[in-house]
Amino acid sequence: MTHLRKMMLEELQRRNYSQHTTRSYIRTVEDFSRRFNRPPDRLGPRHIREYQAELFEKRKLSPSSVAVRLAALRFFYCKTLQKGWSITETPYPKRDHRLPAILSQEEVARLIQAAGTSFHRTLLMTLYATGARNAELTRLKFSDVDKQRMVVRIQGGKGRKDRDVMLSSKLLEELREHWQRLRRRPKVWLFPGHHNHCADQPIDTKTVWHACQQAAKRAGLKKAVHPHTLRHCFATHLLEAGADLRTIQILLGHRDLKETTVYLHLSERHLKATASPLDSLPLKSELPQEE
Repeated sequence: MTHLRKMMLEELQRRNYSQHTTRSYIRTVEDFSRRFNRPPDRLGPRHIREYQAELFEKRKLSPSSVAVRLAALRFFYCKTLQKGWSITETPYPKRDHRLPAILSQEEVARLIQAAGTSFHRTLLMTLYATGARNAELTRLKFSDVDKQRMVVRIQGGKGRKDRDVMLSSKLLEELREHWQRLRRRPKVWLFPGHHNHCADQPIDTKTVWHACQQAAKRAGLKKAVHPHTLRHCFATHLLEAGADLRTIQILLGHRDLKETTVYLHLSERHLKATASPLDSLPLKSELPQEE
């Protein structure tokens, strides 16, 4: 471990950053250093601007991904090296505000039924039933499933926050069958890693990603489907069933209600309940005669 890497790791740990963020930030600084074949403390604003442009133009990263890379570099220079950082010289990119793709309930059913394995089926059902993020799903423990209260405890979510979500009776039955199918009874993790699912570590997020991709292809769905799609479906379908935004905010673990209001734009019930202003115009049915 290099001296700079050790310094940055200590600063991240001292501020109690999550393991995911820590790995992401360190990888970014290492990638930045390799790009110019020089130690990162010998690189400056000109190199950062060139690196940022390359992330967009050559690597085709999204504005959100580029913003995360810039946040990592800013942390390195400001917190690790104690240097200044000019927003004017290295501005954060404007983010696109696009509505996520949503599956209908019929499409979600097709997706789950098209899962390649029973293990993948359980993953997809758990994603949709709880609205968990991909990383949250992989870290679920058997002790998080509370059969008495019929809730699932999601621990250490975004912002290191815990929350409870409802435990579906269908999901509970599926998890019981999942337990019976496992060759080796796990002591901790709900979804153990390894191809036989008998490891002492949980699965990684790629496993969940591939489960979604493969099931979507088998189901013949034309929409792009990834683990977060089922989280969006969870929230949108709850809203369409009559749940209020505040409840959905708590279930999703959103810090701000503004994050949750996006689902108003996706809910068919709310869209259909709002009439177009065209419908109220006193238009005549007869067309004017052309001269």
